[in-house]
Amino acid sequence: METGPYYSVKNLPLHELITHEFINTFVKKGSCYALTYNTNIDEDNTVALLPNGKLILSLDKDTYEETGLQGRPSQYSGRKIMKFIVSIDLMDLSFNLNSKKYERVCWSFKEKKPLEFDFLLAWHHTGAEESTMMSYFSNYRIQEHQPKIALSTVPELQCPVLRSSALRGEPEAACSAPELLDWLGAVFSHAELNNEPHNFISAYCCPQPSTVVAKAYLCTITGFILPEKICLLLEQLCRYFDEPKLAPWVTLSVQGFADSPVSWRENEHGFRKGGEHLYNFVIFNNQDYWLQMAVGANDDCPP
Repeated sequence: METGPYYSVKNLPLHELITHEFINTFVKKGSCYALTYNTNIDEDNTVALLPNGKLILSLDKDTYEETGLQGRPSQYSGRKIMKFIVSIDLMDLSFNLNSKKYERVCWSFKEKKPLEFDFLLAWHHTGAEESTMMSYFSNYRIQEHQPKIALSTVPELQCPVLRSSALRGEPEAACSAPELLDWLGAVFSHAELNNEPHNFISAYCCPQPSTVVAKAYLCTITGFILPEKICLLLEQLCRYFDEPKLAPWVTLSVQGFADSPVSWRENEHGFRKGGEHLYNFVIFNNQDYWLQMAVGANDDCPP
């Protein structure tokens, strides 16, 4: 199924995302997403545009002071504050383009501290021309991308036994939700699941009770994928059990970008050791489902 497109733009000035034309064309008419890439959240300046019209900037101390904008210290700065978070509501600014606030933001990004980034961009709007973003940014180095899809079959896979009504597992009857999440990580990493003595890479073994399935299908989609597309994938997976199947459950795991300035909603995201923020749906053949959410140490708990 179609899971794209998305776009990459090289050296895009940040002020292009706050113009009246951009806000009216993309932010107000659908869900517009933007994220800096080739940037490290713990070292560099990073930016994200959320579908609610909020522009979130994670700036180092020098850049923050040079912009002259109001923000707050990063909650993961430690004793010596080196990162600041600035949030700009584009929807609010668009209602009064003659305001001093809008003029100050424009002056900051155009004259006082012009900033340029490589961006990933995507826009969801029913009925709109998909080429709109390509033509809008035609003066810059913009490329269209489709998410990469990789399909593989895992033979003789040892799987944990699950019961939809037993989220915490049952002794000798079903594995727990945290055990499943660990197991999925091992499968996605193509790790051995048998804890052989000679294996120095992984000492992991499948939780018990378990069962061996003849083959499992693993589909990996990589790219800047919108929530709207993920919802479509989830609907397709739910329909998988419309007809009787031997499989007891299927899963959909979504990994967030490790260097995004936000995780869930507008919660600040930090990297710490791995920058993890992810969620996982488990859909059972009786149409029950589990939703698991996980973050690293430098994150607020998901909502």
